[in-house]
Amino acid sequence: MSTKSTDNPSMNAKAWFMLIILAVLWGGSFFFVEIAVEAIPTFTLVLLRVGLGAFGLWCYLLLRRRTLPWRLTFWWPFFVMALLNNAVPFSLLVWGQSHIAGGLASILNATTPFFAVIVASLLVQEEKLTLIRVIGATIGFLGVAVLIGPDILSTLGDSVLAQIACLGAALSYAFAGVFARKSSIFRTAPDQAATAQLTAATVLLLPVTMIADSPTELTIPSFWVVGAILGLGFLATSCAYVLYFKILATAGAVNLLLVTFLVPVTAMFLGVAVLGEVISETQVLGAVAIAIALCVIDGRLVSYVLDLSSPHRRKAS
Repeated sequence: MSTKSTDNPSMNAKAWFMLIILAVLWGGSFFFVEIAVEAIPTFTLVLLRVGLGAFGLWCYLLLRRRTLPWRLTFWWPFFVMALLNNAVPFSLLVWGQSHIAGGLASILNATTPFFAVIVASLLVQEEKLTLIRVIGATIGFLGVAVLIGPDILSTLGDSVLAQIACLGAALSYAFAGVFARKSSIFRTAPDQAATAQLTAATVLLLPVTMIADSPTELTIPSFWVVGAILGLGFLATSCAYVLYFKILATAGAVNLLLVTFLVPVTAMFLGVAVLGEVISETQVLGAVAIAIALCVIDGRLVSYVLDLSSPHRRKAS
């Protein structure tokens, strides 16, 4: 979900604190799914997430005495965004986590920025595919190849398909970002945009869920599953979206992308500490490669290194 960034995008202590909390919330979404996916079917779980998220954000708007317009011209872009930014990627990630660990799913989801670079270079005239971005994307794809490992060369089992599904979610997020940039969503206030998107996602997923999962036949889940669903809906969706847009308004979109570095770390930590998941050396190596790729694509680290090595900087020192 994209919107206009601030004219003064700085990362002060408060912005860093909010960024870390956001990483914990989004990393927690993989943890919550890991618990709930054993008892709740894919589409039902995704519907509960976006439905509770929308409910929470509507309460947030009403507390601020705000609402949304009901004209068709306002809503149709948000239905497209709901499809690309919620319904498709959430479903792919939840199904993927029914076959692989949440930590691995979060690492694969961290490929979103370099998918965004490629998609934007193809569909947005202003976004050119520079050499630095090509290098970053190449390193990132090598990291993904290391993550998936030699299994990709064997028979395509559920594990490989699940990893491909998580990559498909990242690609869907990339298309969502490009669409948001080219649509009228930019003219909508952040909290209203988030509410509209999750409301549209709920409307889209309701009939699909009723047909595919028959949620009325579900038995009452355990206390832990209910807690995971509430955490996924209110913490990892409602609260996370409000925090997301607050960071966007105060620190800018570029700084907000730093959360991509932190989400896999928190997801893996929660999976290992609470669920007893095992992270292999290969997965760590792949995660490091993806982190390097994101640093290269982001460009600031490269610029800093070049600045340090410049003759003018050396003379000054």
